[in-house]
Amino acid sequence: MSTAPAVTPLTDAEYHRLSSAVLAAVEAAADRWLQDEGVDVDTQRTGGLLELVFPGGRRIVVNTQPPLHEIWLAARQGWHFRYLDGAWVERGGEEFHALLARCASEYAGRPLAISV
Repeated sequence: MSTAPAVTPLTDAEYHRLSSAVLAAVEAAADRWLQDEGVDVDTQRTGGLLELVFPGGRRIVVNTQPPLHEIWLAARQGWHFRYLDGAWVERGGEEFHALLARCASEYAGRPLAISV
């Protein structure tokens, strides 16, 4: 018997709106890191796939998965996030923005935050 909380059911339109907002927030954060904090990060977006490229070729990939209503994050490993009570949460319970900020901070060599 699973004790994991149930995901919030989303329509396709809700998923698209919410996942697009996530990608926009990540792009805005990367722009802020570059402009305000001098972090060398480049963004490349193709549809629902967003790559953050850090010095040394280190990459973070954020990818929407419309058929599954998930967002995937890949850095040194990969995570799958589902929408739960107003936040994108992975199976271990960590929130998307917190995990992305942790990975980006590691790659940048300094603490970085993402406004939600």
